[in-house]
Amino acid sequence: MLVAACKPGHDGAIAVLDDGRLRFSLESEKDSFPRHSPFTPSTMLHVAERLDRVPDVVALGGWQSGRLPVGAGYHGVAAPVRRSTRFLGEQVELFSSSHVRSHIMMALGMAPDSETPREQAVLVWEGVTGAFYLIGEDYTVQREIPVLDQPGARYAFLFALADPTFADTGAVPDLSDSGKLMALAAFGDTAHTDDAITDTVERILRQPTLYPAPKESFRDSPVYNAGVESEVATTAAAVLSDRLFTEFSLTAKEELPPGIPLRISGGCGLNCEWNARWRSEGYFSSVFVPPCTNDSGSALGTAIDAWCSSTGDPHIEWDVYSGLEFEWDTAPDPARWSCVPLDPRAVASALAERRIVAWVQGRWEIGPRALGNRSLLAEPFDPATKDRLNTIKQREDYRPIAPCCRVEDLADVFDDDTPDPHMLYFRRFRTDGFGAVTHVDGTARVQTVSQAGNAKLHELLTAFAAERGTGMLCNTSLNFKGTGFINHLSDLTRFCESQGIDDMVVGDAWFRRC
Repeated sequence: MLVAACKPGHDGAIAVLDDGRLRFSLESEKDSFPRHSPFTPSTMLHVAERLDRVPDVVALGGWQSGRLPVGAGYHGVAAPVRRSTRFLGEQVELFSSSHVRSHIMMALGMAPDSETPREQAVLVWEGVTGAFYLIGEDYTVQREIPVLDQPGARYAFLFALADPTFADTGAVPDLSDSGKLMALAAFGDTAHTDDAITDTVERILRQPTLYPAPKESFRDSPVYNAGVESEVATTAAAVLSDRLFTEFSLTAKEELPPGIPLRISGGCGLNCEWNARWRSEGYFSSVFVPPCTNDSGSALGTAIDAWCSSTGDPHIEWDVYSGLEFEWDTAPDPARWSCVPLDPRAVASALAERRIVAWVQGRWEIGPRALGNRSLLAEPFDPATKDRLNTIKQREDYRPIAPCCRVEDLADVFDDDTPDPHMLYFRRFRTDGFGAVTHVDGTARVQTVSQAGNAKLHELLTAFAAERGTGMLCNTSLNFKGTGFINHLSDLTRFCESQGIDDMVVGDAWFRRC
């Protein structure tokens, strides 16, 4: 059965399942389009030219446009809508289910199928929804346990409250600021809070809605326009982070049975501190977070829902590298670039000499994080390297740079050697010396790399370990500011030439500035 599902609204995407195997998951922002782009005709054409037949099921993810529902709408877990229709001259099934269901089914379908629990819990926490769903053995929702609406918006609002450039009225929280607040929270200390900061956080949690952001009503708060890097703002960020997690954790322990698996979906699933806390608390038997846990995986979740509706089992075969192959649409100017075959040992030597390498392999990663196929790589030791990368990326200097690390080196460097190939959990360094990738609180968001998971990157890390003793590198996404991953050689060349990057590796070719 061939299923093609699209997600309307922001973070538009299309996902294709073929007999339960993921063939593509294409987000419209990828290939240097604006971040959070809605679903575009070019994305549809990419899939159309790669399919050899009309889908058996065409699925539309539910959404909300103003007050009008799109497809099955945003909220609830009602049964999907299914009917027969015509599509490109063929009779197909038209399927639609709610946006909330897309998150639930994404988490269930991508979770390890080696576990066959009688019950499991899915936590959906994002810009609108904040609830647990108890799932039965037949993969249906047995109970919905609301906790707190709009957790992601409440978190992002604190950044807006401290930001003097954010409007007092009429604006909505920018959910992309959540990643910045996660970085800033590490600079704060909940022990430094006071009554005014605590009151601000509690008022944020009590707001009936954050759409639009009620900034004007917080003029009396010490956080109001204090600056996002101010001590009062970072302290408030730490307090809010702890309060949000605690709110959900307490509800879980009151309402859910212990010892069942937890699946996490929604944009808050990108918060590595919270993910690590869910795992360390030990209340659940296991914790699983998909690499596309935010809306980048919503189309895939709808496709999984359609697959499960026909088969009774949501589990799919998937690979995180399920985007498009890189496009060699041009050749770099030979007067400016020379090309030699890839030699991992020579590239490792260049990295050890503090050169920055644009690294492209195979198909792009699904989800928001670069995992070694569309990456900027650099040595991890010198704190100045973090500053260089943030300058190249045009990011704030308080933003940390994440590392990729061979699984063989984890136990020597970190307090936790659990594999994390999708960069979703914080762990703490047990040794000094990795200044480019150590955040202010001594943690890092690590992509763990095995030979089976990413052979090319693992080979490079092994060569770097031979040079410098540890198979670890800085790994940040390869993109222009405000756009998705680069996927054309013309864009890659333009990016590197504009940002002073002298090394580009594309597949087995190594381009070096003359």
